[in-house]
Amino acid sequence: MDIRKVKKLIELLEESGVSEIEIKEGEESVRISRHPAGVVHAFSAPAAYAAPPPAAAAAASGVAPAAAAPAAAAHSPDSAITAPMVGTFYSAPAPGAKSFVEIGSEVKVGDVLCIIEAMKMMNQIESDKAGRVVSVLVKNGDPVEFGQTLFIIE
Repeated sequence: MDIRKVKKLIELLEESGVSEIEIKEGEESVRISRHPAGVVHAFSAPAAYAAPPPAAAAAASGVAPAAAAPAAAAHSPDSAITAPMVGTFYSAPAPGAKSFVEIGSEVKVGDVLCIIEAMKMMNQIESDKAGRVVSVLVKNGDPVEFGQTLFIIE
């Protein structure tokens, strides 16, 4: 589906009083819904291509969801960098390239930490704080959810 169509649907949703729109074209579908916090999610794939739920993804990668939670909970929310969107996490600009950051890397505000691919668009995720990367909570190629903690920076 063309990104211009999706943007137009988002504009129509914002202008109207409608809280949710779902459009299907063949096997592709897009659902855009308005949430109380003002967040708009705009992606739905056919079931054959949909990412597994976080628990299934964690089980497939060999990490239990409960094991990942304490690492994030041990740090203050101010030190967490979270995913601003749903997509696929990439730690480097290209396959085989050096990662943007690793544990122990010093970062400044505005430094690129990773890329999240959403709807074939590569979105660079920049640091909103300065410090040292003490934890990377996702692996290259993992699906990420909106608000999921990606990095801990102190």
